Amino acid sequence: MQTADSLFRPDLLARYSTNGPRYTSYPTALQFREDFDHADYLRAAADAGAAQTDLSLYFHIPFCDTVCFYCGCNKVATKNRARARPYLERLKRELAFQAACFDTSRAVTQLHWGGGTPTFLSHDEMAELMAATREHFRLQSDTEAEISIEIDPREASPQTIEHARALGFNRLSLGVQDFDPVVQRAINRIQPLELTQTVMHAARASRFHSISVDLIYGLPHQTVASFERTLDSIIELAPDRLSVFGYAHMPQRFKMQRQMDPATLPSSAQRVAILQHVVQRLTDAGYVYIGMDHFALPTDELARAQAQRTLHRNFQGYSTRAECDLIGLGASSIGKVGDVYAQNATDLPGYTAAIDAGRLALRRGLRLSADDRLRRDVIIQLMCNLELRFDEFEAAYGIRFADAFAPELSRLRAFENDGLVSIGSRKLEVKLAGKMLVRNVAMVFDRYLGEGALQRFSRTV
Repeated sequence: MQTADSLFRPDLLARYSTNGPRYTSYPTALQFREDFDHADYLRAAADAGAAQTDLSLYFHIPFCDTVCFYCGCNKVATKNRARARPYLERLKRELAFQAACFDTSRAVTQLHWGGGTPTFLSHDEMAELMAATREHFRLQSDTEAEISIEIDPREASPQTIEHARALGFNRLSLGVQDFDPVVQRAINRIQPLELTQTVMHAARASRFHSISVDLIYGLPHQTVASFERTLDSIIELAPDRLSVFGYAHMPQRFKMQRQMDPATLPSSAQRVAILQHVVQRLTDAGYVYIGMDHFALPTDELARAQAQRTLHRNFQGYSTRAECDLIGLGASSIGKVGDVYAQNATDLPGYTAAIDAGRLALRRGLRLSADDRLRRDVIIQLMCNLELRFDEFEAAYGIRFADAFAPELSRLRAFENDGLVSIGSRKLEVKLAGKMLVRNVAMVFDRYLGEGALQRFSRTV
């Protein structure tokens, strides 16, 4: 049984804290090229049909009614709901363009609407987009597919939740961040507890399969005591999954973060103390620590997938649907088809111009090399299953693991001495104390990291 004491080592967290990728992909998006050949994507889509792997669809809805000061997502802040209509029309056209590239008899077992705020769309517009999706792709049944949507409780009524369930959504992700009113004012996100309670009660009444809540530590004015009150409320609400992200303060990249007073941000020591309390409270409450900043009830599919070594990681984070080809739709969306990553234009004018010209909105991407594929699999196994079984890689890639990764294993001896990993003759295993630093372990196998690149990423703790 995992305990907070065995998971949490403040001395190691302080020593290993650095900037690093979250590894929703490897190589990361920093390696995507502007001179990416779109033909690589089309060939990958055609070749993938023979493999008959399942499909995953991601829709990016960039609009938000108000902007949260901490946010680093690709978004458009506007109160003009009419802006959704032309975007929706282009999403439907893009669906048709993408469907023409694929064997659409392949099952869609994962679908996700993210943002922005997907419920910026009206109920009729939501229904219209889902109908267009079903027209072009074959969505699996409610029991076989994970169909999820991000919800902002500030603008999602019980009727919206019921409507989403009727459209086929079976998993909700709720943004909360913090219930403390002082923190909420500082981040420009006023969201009383009662709003979140109403949405969660509606989701349970509508029989959603899983409810996930996002929290953030490291925000202005947060203390251990203030975040304790938020945790009390969250544990009482009992979501199936929790993500507790560390706030990444990068005002040089995200201008809205300049609206927050940096003097009110918790110190590094305070952040670690808050994190320690999060781990203690959630593990005491019965949540399984998945890794990094994710927790799940033992009954949730995410925890079961990790126990069965079927957990996966993609551009939406941890996933229970492994090895899907992912089709990205909407501005800034990223797809993964076979060994090709491809990202749409991140700006709305660029996306609009491409779709209006009758072509895919791909702007940049990457075809993975043989070394990329090997290292991607190593990093995914570490991030998801917290171990590497050398014989699996040797059988799949025709290598001797200890020879192919001799420098990396040598570097990891320091991690082993600190009790973060154990290195055997046939297996590398991330220990309990290393689960919070699994990004650091994975970074050892990343051949692209350099000091300049590291500054583009958030802190690992």
